[in-house]
This record gives sequence, structure tokens and C-alpha cells, in this order.
Amino acid sequence: MSLWTAAQAAAATGGTARGDWAVDGVSIDTRTLQPGDLFVALKAARDGHDFVADALSKGAAAALVSHVPDSVSADAPLLIVKDVLAGLQALGRAGRARTRARVVAVTGSVGKTSTKEMLARMLSGQGATHASVASYNNHWGVPLTLARMPRETDFAVIEIGMNHPGEIAPLARMARPHVAMITTVAAVHLAAFEDVAGIAHEKADVLRGLEPGGVAVLNADIDQAAILRDTARAVGAEIVEFGTRARDYRLLDVSVHDATTVARAEVAGEPLLFKIATAGQHFAMNGLGALAACTALGADPALAALALARWSPYRGRGVCEQIQLDPAMGAQPLTLLDDAYNANPTSVGAALDVLAATQTQRGNRIAILGDMKEMGPNAARFHAELAELPAMANIDRVHCIGPLMKALHSALPEAKRGVHLETSAQMVPTLRTHLGMGDAVLVKGSLSMNLGAIVDGIRKMGHAQRGLANNENE
Repeated sequence: MSLWTAAQAAAATGGTARGDWAVDGVSIDTRTLQPGDLFVALKAARDGHDFVADALSKGAAAALVSHVPDSVSADAPLLIVKDVLAGLQALGRAGRARTRARVVAVTGSVGKTSTKEMLARMLSGQGATHASVASYNNHWGVPLTLARMPRETDFAVIEIGMNHPGEIAPLARMARPHVAMITTVAAVHLAAFEDVAGIAHEKADVLRGLEPGGVAVLNADIDQAAILRDTARAVGAEIVEFGTRARDYRLLDVSVHDATTVARAEVAGEPLLFKIATAGQHFAMNGLGALAACTALGADPALAALALARWSPYRGRGVCEQIQLDPAMGAQPLTLLDDAYNANPTSVGAALDVLAATQTQRGNRIAILGDMKEMGPNAARFHAELAELPAMANIDRVHCIGPLMKALHSALPEAKRGVHLETSAQMVPTLRTHLGMGDAVLVKGSLSMNLGAIVDGIRKMGHAQRGLANNENE
């Protein structure tokens, strides 16, 4: 069965279809487009209409446009609408409306993408599951995810993010979740908000999209928990809390090992033991919330816990790799913690905790940290305060990348102070002088700092060997 026929897409968007076509997918990028996709000609850095001819030549079944591009033939298969983004949003709303799927929306200052992936893994064994790709969580990512959702979906996992006030509520109302989970609230995007309380109010707006009788899965441990509860009560949601302070899903103990996290919890007075195939106390917290969300969706919690044990993060999100620098038998590999996709004070603190707990043999624990962006007028202070984190006591050397990280470099004790460079590109040629056999190295920074180049440089130093537990999300 096709995802959308010309008639269905035209009815959903109020547009005009040229030709009798059917599509199996929806794409906004000709680089990843698959034959049979509907190409959506969004206007971003460049006008998507400039790529319609290329999309059709690569096998797109049709294109969603606001006008007929000069580069295509008169009989090209098109769906013509007044505004392409509005058309995509309408298609997303129609995709959501036609399915009986149980929908969970995930937001939070930290951990929403990893938690979304956890939920997708936990639910996929219990029914046809559809989830957001990568971090498609904004004004085009959410409708794109909904437009791609097959009619026969049983469970849908929708990630919702924001950069500015007023973004989350419209996306939540589009997704119409039965369950909404807020992972945490932290000092992120402070360039657009006065304080963390403002961020909490914005995150709480995900609850305004809940279906009648919906469930709010909330982190009980954060200082702004009352703001989340107040919004949940205002919209008539059932409240389920998780965390060390929670009554519903209470986290009792977390044991972190090199490649495994084991958590002990209590649910309604009954013991719960679960594990995750990667290191990190923050993964245990989000995993507990994900178990609560799965149960609220009507999934089997025991099967969900078993599936969670097989989940691990993918590249850039905290994955652990062993890099064999010397092929000689018995040589100690370098341990790479690739968390280079994003950064803020909370997530950097969690990543440093993992590094501090990583076992090394005759090696050092080394952090390579890049600027944390969108931190507002107090950005320098937030960077400098990283030097005061307890985990720093167990870290041997910190290398700093970017102008904001100069504040951390200056705040570090001289014995821990590595190099300070303006760009990742400057660090790459020097990696072999800073890293050696048996070391454990964390690489973390905001995406625009391009610390992925440093990660790639480390991988090229040897032969990467990912653990068996970590190879399933590639």
C-alpha cells in the first residue's frame, strides 16, 4: 500500500495534483531521497524548487511545490500548494489523523533524542513502530515525521524540540500524543529565555497537545518540577513521575560499568531491575522514564525492559569505542567516548561523569571539550563552572576548543590544563601528541564546533572496534 496517493495528498493539503501518482516516502533532501519519495521543496538556506528536477531524475514519484519550477517539464508529477511548509504541515496533520497509533512525544533540555531512540527500540518488538529520524524535532521535522507515518502504525515516537519561546505547543498539538515525556529542564537556549523557569514553561507546553485522558511522564528530580506538574494539572493530564524523588517510578541505585549501566528502581512498591548496554547514570534516569512512558502507552513493561537492555547510543551521542593504536598483541586500546553532537552544562557534566568512571590501565582520562552555544550573556561563567564539577577530580587533562572554552581553560588547575585552540581543525593534526595507548578520551561540544572532525581523526589513528552491545544503532 502506498503512503500517499495524489488524490489523498491533494485532499490533505488543499493543493492541486498534477498526474496520477503514488509515493512510498517523503523527503526534503535530494542527497538522501529514495526512489518513490515525495520530494518537498522547502525554502531554507536554498530554495528547494531549485532541486526538483534533480529529485525527479533520482526517482522521486512527485514533488510538493508552490509553483512549477522552470527546470521541469509541463507534465511533471507535482502537488502544487500555496506554501510548501504549510503544505507539509497539513500532510503531517492528515498522517496523524488517519492512524490509530498510540503516540508518545518526547521533549527535554537534554536526552530527548537518546530517549526517543530508547522508546523506539522498546516498542518495536510490540507492534509496528514509527519514530523521528535523527533529531528531526522542529517546525519541519515534526510534520515530516508525521507525514511519513504509515497508516498501519501501532506506536509512534515523536521528538519535539525548540530554540525559542512558543515553538513546542503548536508541534505538540500537531502530534496529538497520548503520552508526553519531559526528560529534564536545564540551562539550554538561554540566549532566547530569561531563565531556566522560562525554559520549563516552554517544555511543559508539550502537555498542551495531549489527547483527552493523556499521561504526562515527568522528571521529579528537577528544581522546576512544580512548573511541569502545574501545567499537567491545568490540561487534565494524569501525572506519572520518575526519578530519585518520585513516588511512581523511583530510582534507587545506579551502578555504572565500562559498557553497562545497571539500575535498581521501585514501581508502585514493586522492585524493578533493568540494564542498558552503555555507561551513564543519565541513561538510567531516561531509561526509567521511557519504561514509564511505554507502560502508559499500553505496552508490556517486561518486554520493554528486555528491549532496553539491548539499546545503546549511536555515534555522536555517547557511544563508546575501542581504538587499537598498536596491532601488537596485548597493547592497550584507546577508549573513545564520542559525544560530539551537542553540549550544554548538564550534558557535559553527565559525559564527564562517564569519563571519570571509565576504567583505564596505565592510561589517562582526557576530555576534549568544545564551546557550548546559545548560553546567553553568562556563557563565560557557565563554561568556567565546568572546572568545579566533581568529575574533574578524576580527569587528568582537559583540552579546550573555541573562544568560549577559554574561560574553562583559565579556570582549570594548571596540572589539568591542556591546549586551548580556536577550532577543531587545529586540534586534528596534533592528536597523536596528546593521546596514547590505554587512554580514555571524551569528545564533546556543540554541533557547530565540528568536534566530529576530532572524533574522525581519533578513529583514523587506529582500527576502531565497537563493542557488541554498541553495534545495533549504526
